[in-house]
Amino acid sequence: MNVSRRRIFGLLTGLALALAVAGSLSFPALERHYMRQQAAQNAVPLQLAVEGLRAAIDRYAPLPALIAERPSLTALLADPDNSALRDAVNEDLRQTAATVRASDVYLMDISGLTLAAASYREAGTYLGRNFSYQSYFSQALNGDLSSFSVYGTTTGERGYFYAAPVEVGERIVGVLAVKFNIAAFESIWRGATSEFMVTDRNDFVFMSSRPDWHFRAIRPLSDATLRVIAQNLQYPIDRIELLPITQTPLDADSDYVVIEGPEREGFVLTSQQLTDLNWTMSSLSPNRPATLNALTTLLIAGLTALLLLGGLLAYMLKQARQAEAFAQEQKAKRLLEAAVVARTADLQTALADLKQTQTDLIQAGKLSALGQMSAALSHEFNQPLAAVKSYADNAGAFLDRDRIPEARENINRISKMADRMATISAHLRNFARRPQQATGPLLLNAVVLDAIAVVEMRIASEGGQIDYTPPDHDVWVTGGHVRLQQVIVNLLNNALDAMADQKDRVVQIWVDGTTLRVRDTGSGIDPATLPNIFDPFFTTKAPGKGLGLGLSISFNIVTDFGGTITADNDPGGGAVFSVVLQPARPVEVAAQ
Repeated sequence: MNVSRRRIFGLLTGLALALAVAGSLSFPALERHYMRQQAAQNAVPLQLAVEGLRAAIDRYAPLPALIAERPSLTALLADPDNSALRDAVNEDLRQTAATVRASDVYLMDISGLTLAAASYREAGTYLGRNFSYQSYFSQALNGDLSSFSVYGTTTGERGYFYAAPVEVGERIVGVLAVKFNIAAFESIWRGATSEFMVTDRNDFVFMSSRPDWHFRAIRPLSDATLRVIAQNLQYPIDRIELLPITQTPLDADSDYVVIEGPEREGFVLTSQQLTDLNWTMSSLSPNRPATLNALTTLLIAGLTALLLLGGLLAYMLKQARQAEAFAQEQKAKRLLEAAVVARTADLQTALADLKQTQTDLIQAGKLSALGQMSAALSHEFNQPLAAVKSYADNAGAFLDRDRIPEARENINRISKMADRMATISAHLRNFARRPQQATGPLLLNAVVLDAIAVVEMRIASEGGQIDYTPPDHDVWVTGGHVRLQQVIVNLLNNALDAMADQKDRVVQIWVDGTTLRVRDTGSGIDPATLPNIFDPFFTTKAPGKGLGLGLSISFNIVTDFGGTITADNDPGGGAVFSVVLQPARPVEVAAQ
């Protein structure tokens, strides 16, 4: 190799090393950029998880006060030695707990002694135990409805308690408490792409999709805090450990955290405060996607730089060869120039093909994203926007009549509809098949109830009824909670659309094994169109009423779960859609 070529290769080697050093130095900042993007995306599923947790907890809030009004409870408190009455109250509470799916329902006198309990048949029953030390008891004894999260010292399970006073006239004679197992909330978090955890005001983890994080503190607890926990028997003191977590702020609303354990794990953490409960719910998604995105960006940049360096190298070598060719014979010079011209033409052709391919891919991606977004917005926002307009018109009319309370109520409904549309927009990303999303065991009944809640506002504004009787036992299927919920919402909306001209619109839903069926009482489906009903953009609706994407998207989602979806006409009239899902093993929860 002559001096000229050695200089060329030395220069290019130096440039390559400089690019490698620049890439390694820019990688941390690039990774943080992608982690901040990931944190912004996590805010939507975190909000859904917070709303689901709050709805589940609030469902039990009114139960203690309602149960406390039963005359049999005050009778037992007045005559605690009446064994026949005690047996009757025990059985009554047991049946009540089974009906509302509570872990336990128990009655205490004003000293805190438990006189009757739904768990009277079980080994770990609360009968005979005294809970006067618990804060929920003392608050209820003062006439307040109280709530309290605690690790059960009797049953060994994590529970959430609501308590209310039992009154005779204006006199408080006892306390009625309802307990439910908070581990049930965690089952719907498992299988999601993110981990979830809930901490109290002391940064103590008492709920999490990761069992190994239970009863661990994010920060060291003071001696005073530990004494309060031990006094109330709120958590097992002997099991409290420090979660080895290191937090690095990404922005005002998110952090990058590293949790040490058997394996060192990195997460992007996004949190939301539940101020009324003094809780903090956090979503922790693995930082691997952000790291891979940063590496991919650097790799693309590196390959681009190498391509440019390769072109520069080819050019400089060509110049060197041309300089050497002057010393060769004329024939060798012509052959060399011909080879250089041919190689240059090949490089230019390849580069032109590459640019054209990149342009075509970018345009196709834009058109696909535009089609999905416009279809989702058109399909999902019509009803909420109609409701918002109706409420706004009503509010204006009430203001004209100086009926301020009714106007405020309509404005509040508009606010709720805005929240609903925000939730709908969060679901739009599910209106495209995403096979990489995690699937796992989930309760079919819980998904059906969530889907029914989504269309309740449409039913309230347009009229109609959903006839659904939950199965008498838990049905576990394989899928993703949000995506399967979207399939059911699509089927419910289509059923309501099919009965738009009917006075009494009733949609029937029932579960048979792992098969979910949705039936309307409309005019049915034309047999000629049945083979095409799940094709993209195929629709029988009038122009402007839909783009024919809902059933196609639902078909892709169910197929991704390993299931099938079919449509047929019911012999009794109307259409029936059948969704057959793969069975799944129940998720294990802590025993009583």
